[in-house]
Amino acid sequence: MNKGESSLTSLISAFGRAYHSQFDTPKIFNDYLVKELITQKEFHDIQTNMVQGIQFFNKEIAEKLKGQTEEQLKWIVQTQLSPTPLARAAYCEKVLLNEIMLGLQQYVILGAGLDTFSLRHSELENTLEIFEIDHPATQEFKKKRLTEVDIKLPSNVHYVSMDFTKKFAYQNLIDNGFDNKKTFFSLLGVSYYLTKEETSSLLDHLFATVPSGSSIVLDYADEKLFEEKGISNRVDNMVKMAAASGEPMKSCFTYEEIEKMLENSGLLIYEHLTPDTLNELYFDNRKDYLTAFETIHYIHAVKK
Repeated sequence: MNKGESSLTSLISAFGRAYHSQFDTPKIFNDYLVKELITQKEFHDIQTNMVQGIQFFNKEIAEKLKGQTEEQLKWIVQTQLSPTPLARAAYCEKVLLNEIMLGLQQYVILGAGLDTFSLRHSELENTLEIFEIDHPATQEFKKKRLTEVDIKLPSNVHYVSMDFTKKFAYQNLIDNGFDNKKTFFSLLGVSYYLTKEETSSLLDHLFATVPSGSSIVLDYADEKLFEEKGISNRVDNMVKMAAASGEPMKSCFTYEEIEKMLENSGLLIYEHLTPDTLNELYFDNRKDYLTAFETIHYIHAVKK
């Protein structure tokens, strides 16, 4: 990402969640607030660009749905954009809410983008401290947008600016009120854009001092990322889109590699969801284009 620019991938991810909340049934994850953070112009521009670029996604579908603008957009969003952001948010928040019931007091969102968890759960304002970590430009974009639409950020949210390709700066968290107690981390839509060494280093630093029982939900791309085509070439499209937006995908893992990396950081895998498992959990019996994305897995890992 260029200095001073908000993350395009975070905006497109938000668009996918907003579209799903407004138009899809049944809901996998209902982020009913995220549409407030996207202007009508941005929404329209993304829609237009997607439909105009349908040839890039799939020439046969472009021909088949010629002239059917709404169906073209639905196909693009449900096939290409939405599956991963929806399923990973649904899974992460399920684990998180369970942790909160067990007394969790600290939540750190790495690569928060336009996350709306704190806004949708104002009842947690006095019981859960939330630390949103992201690139400074993305955070400035979000803060500006919240001000523009007159949404007040809850007092339990702390913005911490950080570049994940650099050494993790724990002091930045501590300066914003982070305490050394049981913590839940989410690292979603981030690992693909880091090298393996950067992800490993990040995990090491995250879990160096937090107590046993602290945990993380993360997604990762498996070893087929750069060779799998996927339904309608969507995996290949995803890799090309990321590169074109200036945020290229850099890493993928075998299960053994991710397990070893987590183990080296003192973590054990509590749950591992494959694309097949995700299809059963979140995409079963649908009558639209939504299916779990090939090559993308989710893990809940806990500090020993």
